[in-house]
Amino acid sequence: MPQIAAVAEWTTLFQRLKTEIPEAFTSDGRVLNLIEGEWKEPGFGRHYESPVDGRSLGRIPMIELEVARRAVRFAKAEAANWASVDLDQRRQRVSDCLEGLRKHRELIALLLIWEIGKPYAQALTDIDRCISGVEWYVENIESMLDGRTPVGLISNIASWNYPMSVLMHAVLAQVLAGNGSISKTPTDGGLYSLTLAHAIARRCGLPVSLVSGSGGQLSEALVRNEYVDCLAFVGGKTNGGVIASSLYDEKKRYMLEMEGVNGYGVWQFSDWAKLADQLKKGFDYGKQRCTAYVRYVVQRELFPRFLEMYLPVLRSLRYGNPVLVENENDPLPKLDFGPLINSKKVEELRVLYTDALGKGAISLFEGSNQDSMIFPNQDTSAYFAPMSLLNIPRSSKLYHNEPFGPIDTIVVVDHLPELISEMNVSNGNLVSSIATDDPAIAKQVAEESRSFKVGVNTVRSRGDKEEVFGGIGQSWKGCFVGGKYLVLAVTQGHANEKLYGNFPSYTLLPEETSSRAIAGKA
Repeated sequence: MPQIAAVAEWTTLFQRLKTEIPEAFTSDGRVLNLIEGEWKEPGFGRHYESPVDGRSLGRIPMIELEVARRAVRFAKAEAANWASVDLDQRRQRVSDCLEGLRKHRELIALLLIWEIGKPYAQALTDIDRCISGVEWYVENIESMLDGRTPVGLISNIASWNYPMSVLMHAVLAQVLAGNGSISKTPTDGGLYSLTLAHAIARRCGLPVSLVSGSGGQLSEALVRNEYVDCLAFVGGKTNGGVIASSLYDEKKRYMLEMEGVNGYGVWQFSDWAKLADQLKKGFDYGKQRCTAYVRYVVQRELFPRFLEMYLPVLRSLRYGNPVLVENENDPLPKLDFGPLINSKKVEELRVLYTDALGKGAISLFEGSNQDSMIFPNQDTSAYFAPMSLLNIPRSSKLYHNEPFGPIDTIVVVDHLPELISEMNVSNGNLVSSIATDDPAIAKQVAEESRSFKVGVNTVRSRGDKEEVFGGIGQSWKGCFVGGKYLVLAVTQGHANEKLYGNFPSYTLLPEETSSRAIAGKA
């Protein structure tokens, strides 16, 4: 009979967590916020549920606006003191923190399984990318800081999908550059993994704070507060757009990563086995990431070959409960994805899917939950099988919006300009790719793509270390990041410097346009 792997049993994990960082919990096991350099303020508590099987994981310590304002004031003062700390000392403390994350690598990964439904191998990758990325900054930071000073306090508001490789990675790079950091726990997931990571950072003497609360209620403290010098936001375009509008006339630094419909075009192409491998890998974590490819635009005469390759990929996907094993001492399963983040997201995807069908789209594939991959009678409200739709109408919401889940849309076209137009449907996105055997076509599509990163016969990702990351149009606002640009975004240089980014009324310079990363070859 299937059962929970012994290594991932939740009660044991939670006890391990409290034993490792007792300062972050009350005596009765409630998690605290990291405010004014101390773990305190359990807040009013909001139910915290695991997407894996619906079990309660405790309560999120939601705080009120005034408490958040107090936390920001302290963090600003702490940032001013930290800016005077010698770079070698900052480097050593960040390195000590990385060592602490390595020590707790397995525990963090297991927490991520329960908190956000991320399969074990992908959870480990999230941690490893954080560690290796920050190590690169530790090794290279000195030249990046030449003639520059920290901006002050950075406010971090990030989505739940990559707590380590996005949020914690950014926090450690920011403090390494001499800034202070205050972060908001994503309400949908990541509370315990980020609490552990911030406890490790705080023990190493790093100026970090962590608070939980409603984004709308805390925005006056974490976004428009005079003590916040820079905002790093990762999330949807609705909330991001509101934030961008509120910051339009301010001098505050910001990096706002939002969403777009990432497209993969197929034109005069023949290497179907290579493309199949890419598409299967693309379902990692159920496409719950900003760089997932969700729109495939296919030349009509290639559509039969595309289907011949594509449908077996969908049938081969393994998805289900990420802690289910046959025997309790078996290793955790290797899955393409587990549950989505919550039942609300599943219902949202179902509405998008049925709306498109009702308006004339054709269903190419409808997966179903695999009984062998879930416990009998378990809560499956957060599970969603892969789906695919052909030729969705422009009147459907899914045509213009990123699903942020395992729904693909396929568009068949007859002309190359039509392919480019369909790939640019969201007026700017983070990544796009073209599969083609013709270098001239690859060049044309790459040049006309409204995407920051373009792949030729390869997929693109956020990347880290020296690789620049940004967006075009509505997918990004503010400073671009990655490599030296992340450091430039959170430091001050000469008075009239122009930062590399996507700002209001700012057109990329020729040399900046050419730096849009185009990878791969026809």
